[in-house]
Amino acid sequence: MKKLFSLLAITLLAIFLVACGTAEEENNDTENDNASGDQAENQEENAEQSEEDAEELVEITVGATSVPHAEVLEQAKPILEEEGIELNIEVYQEYILPNEDLSNGTLDANYYQHIPYLNDQKAEFGYDFVNLGGIHIEPMGVYSKNITNLEDIPEGTDVIMSRSVADHGRILSLLQEHGLIKLKDDVEPISATIDDIAEDGNPLNLEFDASIEPGLLPEFYNREEDALVAINTNYAIEAGLVPSEDALILEGSESPYVNVVAARSEDENNEALQTLVEVLRSEEIQTFIEEEYEGAVVPVSE
Repeated sequence: MKKLFSLLAITLLAIFLVACGTAEEENNDTENDNASGDQAENQEENAEQSEEDAEELVEITVGATSVPHAEVLEQAKPILEEEGIELNIEVYQEYILPNEDLSNGTLDANYYQHIPYLNDQKAEFGYDFVNLGGIHIEPMGVYSKNITNLEDIPEGTDVIMSRSVADHGRILSLLQEHGLIKLKDDVEPISATIDDIAEDGNPLNLEFDASIEPGLLPEFYNREEDALVAINTNYAIEAGLVPSEDALILEGSESPYVNVVAARSEDENNEALQTLVEVLRSEEIQTFIEEEYEGAVVPVSE
């Protein structure tokens, strides 16, 4: 009888332990399910919040040549994000496409060209663009591998220039300023062409080649060592030149060739684009330009 009671007690204890274990597992499963549910709910809420944040950002796409324009825009990105604007930068290596893409709607704005070039493009292609504001000046420079002094320029020296007509008056004015040529009296220097050099205004009989793609000018500088090569500052910097040190002649900061942000006329009052211009003119960005390019690029505030 005593054995029977002992066996019965052992059986009841085993049943009790099994029941407790099952209950504990059920509790753990319930807690895990609740935790998983909470985690999934939190992830869903975070995803929804991220989507809401993304929706709040206004996206703009701006075309720019790589140096210095795209680099300046990169500095402006985090500042614009704080203003609720997501800036996408499309980098170009030449001068024609950024205006074409602005016209066809691929871009919201571009930042790469000076005012005379913009005006020439509008006149030639009928672009309905507006200048939203000037950001900086890139002084034009004349470079030479072998000629280190203006007084040492030989007669008949080649002068290699961009094929961009908007730059011709700029370069010729620079040469006239330093006594190398003289333009006709009735010619506005900013719009001058090679044909506007006075009959007796080329004492060194300089030979002009104005057929070169702007981005290729540094190659001609390296190849035509005895020539004078007029190079836009952005391409000079890309080629490793330091305009303030390497240029034989360098345009002053009073140049009217201000690089601007351009947009379609319909977007003249676009708030995001106006904010872009304000940020590019801010003290933070102007200081970056001054320190990064050491005078090769000069910021403007108006």
